[in-house]
Amino acid sequence: MKLLKIKDNSQSKKFAFSPIGKLTGKIADKTLGQLEHEGVFVFPELIKDTEDIAQEQMLLQSVNDTYRSGNVMGFLGYGDERLIIESRFCRDGEDYFFQYLLDKVLDFPNIVDLESDANHDNRLFNFLLFLFPHYLKAAMRKGLFKKYIHRGYNDGNVKGAIDVARHIKLNTPFVGNVAYSQREFSYDNSLMELVRHTIEFIKRKPYGGKLLVKVKDEVKLVIDATPGYALYNQQRIIEQNKNNAVRHAYFREYSALQRLCLLILRHQKHQIGLGSRQIYGILFDGAWLWEEYINSLIGDIFYHPMNKSGKGAQRLFNGNIGLIYPDFISRNSKTRLIADAKYKPIDNIGNRDYLQVLAYMFRFDAKSGYYLYPEAEGYNDLKLWMNCGSTYEANVMPRNDISITKHGLKIPVDAKDYSEFIARLKIQEQEFRSVFFSK
Repeated sequence: MKLLKIKDNSQSKKFAFSPIGKLTGKIADKTLGQLEHEGVFVFPELIKDTEDIAQEQMLLQSVNDTYRSGNVMGFLGYGDERLIIESRFCRDGEDYFFQYLLDKVLDFPNIVDLESDANHDNRLFNFLLFLFPHYLKAAMRKGLFKKYIHRGYNDGNVKGAIDVARHIKLNTPFVGNVAYSQREFSYDNSLMELVRHTIEFIKRKPYGGKLLVKVKDEVKLVIDATPGYALYNQQRIIEQNKNNAVRHAYFREYSALQRLCLLILRHQKHQIGLGSRQIYGILFDGAWLWEEYINSLIGDIFYHPMNKSGKGAQRLFNGNIGLIYPDFISRNSKTRLIADAKYKPIDNIGNRDYLQVLAYMFRFDAKSGYYLYPEAEGYNDLKLWMNCGSTYEANVMPRNDISITKHGLKIPVDAKDYSEFIARLKIQEQEFRSVFFSK
């Protein structure tokens, strides 16, 4: 197996990718939307209104004689070639920071052992399983999925169209029953059966019980709604779902769950990457994970509008014009603060980022703005005072009332093990939060 590891938000010479030339040719300069269409699983799913991650964002972008990676972490494969995109805070060994984000945001099981697994397809498959509770919970918030199905009966209470062929087969000689079928609006349909097959598959895993206990209520509802479940029907259910994808916008969460279930049931360890979709993998949006992690730290101090779910939308102008989703708006309206989570190095926070936060500050009458980013170099906070005046009048000078601060959370990069990493990061989290209590 040919394996290459790179970091997020970094540049690497193109010749470094020569060991995985076939895979690189399949993914270079392709958008995440294109890769998702070709079989790569992108988490969270791509939504057009997002800013930090979009369908047009590229996984590997050509820049002269280098490839530039973005905010995405994960695993990709093609044939016997593998690409692992680690967090830029991973040194030689375990990617503790990536693991910590998954644990805090998605409540993943401990995946340290997976790092030492030589079979990276195995790791990929486990990641798909670990995502299942998150997608099931999101879909079930819409209630159980219900749709019309055709169901066959053979009794004396005829209520639908008579099935002549089946009637002759089952009722010769005639004993009073009639074979017929009718259209019913039912919870026990192909999609819910697919979810049930996935649940039963995960149950058979050593860690299945621990994984599903997080969604035990949702699992019970699925089991109760699928009395027609039978293990031998799994292939038929898979084919029905492949040919009948959920497309209605209201059931977008069920569409994502359906796709994940198909990946789990069709791409079991020895089957990953086979078939028409030869590029496979799972990619995590580091920007989204970082933003949700920051919310877990400061959610009691800030409101958190969420553009991916359409919650907390704000408008720039009257008449519902100018839709915006500031990352964080302080709950203290007297000394309002605006904060923006940025999963990128401090030097990459620049022009567009400044304009965006300043617009939010102007909208909410805030005098102070913050960029919240992860960093490992030990930089102190960088406070930028807004200018007034004009170069034409030669009177440019900094104001003393409006500022933007780049406030970094220091990530331990030399921890000996995961326990030490967590202990040291907890201390940094407290210092990170303390800045906002003085405002």
